[in-house]
Amino acid sequence: MTKPILVIMAAGMGSRYGGLKQVDPIDDQGHIIMDYSIYDAKQAGFDQVVFVIRKEHEQIFREAIGDRIAKTMKVRYAFQNLEDLPEGYSVPEGRTRPWGTGHAVLAARKYIHGPFAVINADDYYGSEAFHLIYQALEEGEMKQAKAAVEDYTMVGYLLKNTLTDNGSVARGVCTLEGDTLTSITERTKIIRKGKDAAFTEDDGKTWTEISGDSVVSMNLWGFPGSFMRHLKEEFPHFLDRTLKENPMKGEFFLPFAVNDLMDDGAARVRVLTTPDVWHGVTYQEDKKDVVAAMKALREAGKYPERF
Repeated sequence: MTKPILVIMAAGMGSRYGGLKQVDPIDDQGHIIMDYSIYDAKQAGFDQVVFVIRKEHEQIFREAIGDRIAKTMKVRYAFQNLEDLPEGYSVPEGRTRPWGTGHAVLAARKYIHGPFAVINADDYYGSEAFHLIYQALEEGEMKQAKAAVEDYTMVGYLLKNTLTDNGSVARGVCTLEGDTLTSITERTKIIRKGKDAAFTEDDGKTWTEISGDSVVSMNLWGFPGSFMRHLKEEFPHFLDRTLKENPMKGEFFLPFAVNDLMDDGAARVRVLTTPDVWHGVTYQEDKKDVVAAMKALREAGKYPERF
């Protein structure tokens, strides 16, 4: 059986944050958020990681985390490149925005030959999430080959546990039947509103309330290796639409590809909901909150001072 691999999407520059937030230390030991995620992933059973980064950031990443992690895990680098397109397609003149999370995962294709998990580099997920996803991937590997419909896994979070007080966030809001995902709707601007939240689709002209107990995706997914083939097939369809409708900003979000496969009856997704609280640095002002949260977790014995 092929052991699951961890894919970390770290190609974003963090424009709202104001810098390369993925390598910004959050404790006195110089650890970054990825250190905590990788520590939890190792405890769960992962022993290989693929960083998806921009080629121009490779040296920064090696110095900030890659060389250190390589001492205890197998580390590879995949490069998300705007020009990495199917034959017959080209980058629209003037476009600089990356093609999105689905394209980021596709960038790791040469290293993925079996089950894998996907996370964002700048999100803290909690230890339970990695145990849940690793166990699901191991179980799925044993039954996937004979399945007519592919089984995917997503760790879901309560929306109220994933918000910042410093601005809006983007979240994939899930619709469930039991623990089975039926759809994900990408809401790109959600703000906290008391115990609940609200989202806008017209730049703040109108707001729609949404329950804080809604389950959302934080891009913690588990897939069989065959998902890469599906991504490769779905990406040209996305490009055909986007190059006509939104060539400068359209993004191939990972949930879009999953939704399309579910709609076609080719996949189903089991959602494992965790009560863990998300921590992340969407905005520069978020950093102090993350620093305090990680300190509290270390003092509670959740993490050692040095790891």
